[in-house]
Amino acid sequence: MAQGDYDRMIALPPQPDLDLTSLVRTIPDFPKLGIQFRDVTTLIGDAAGFSESVRRLSALASVHRPHFIVAVEARGFLFGAAMATAMGLGLVPVRKAGKLPGVTIGVDYELEYGTDRLELHEGAVLPGHRVVLVDDLLATGGTILAAATLMRSVGAEVAAALFVIDLPDLGGSQRLAAAGLRCETLIAFDGD
Repeated sequence: MAQGDYDRMIALPPQPDLDLTSLVRTIPDFPKLGIQFRDVTTLIGDAAGFSESVRRLSALASVHRPHFIVAVEARGFLFGAAMATAMGLGLVPVRKAGKLPGVTIGVDYELEYGTDRLELHEGAVLPGHRVVLVDDLLATGGTILAAATLMRSVGAEVAAALFVIDLPDLGGSQRLAAAGLRCETLIAFDGD
């Protein structure tokens, strides 16, 4: 590949009119009958779509002047890492239990069928740090609320939670608002 090809890839121009919704594939009856799975991997696989998504998320995040982008496992890492790079910020990963080496702190949270745990490295976020949480999709809001609880437990200010996709019929955005967490998304799909 010639140097000019790399330069072109690095500096994709803004595409404010790009319809991101059209780049998200819908897979019917996955993972179970009646579910319309919104597959963000097709958007990530489209260079212009991924670049524009990161640009739009970064613009939303920048108004909050965060110290860090906090990305939630797993697809949140993809968008969060790209945003952190674009904004010149560090990235703090929030992972499922047992995935991070070293000393961690965590929070348990309720799932539809049980409980789970999110963790981050001790000292990764300190009191007074302002953070923006990032994940690919907002459904019921349980995971992002757990991440916000974890950030607040170390004294961080959670300025906002950003998502590529919202499934408003599942109530996540209302649940976040009720918990005092500002939520912004790029795309919304009716139905589940």
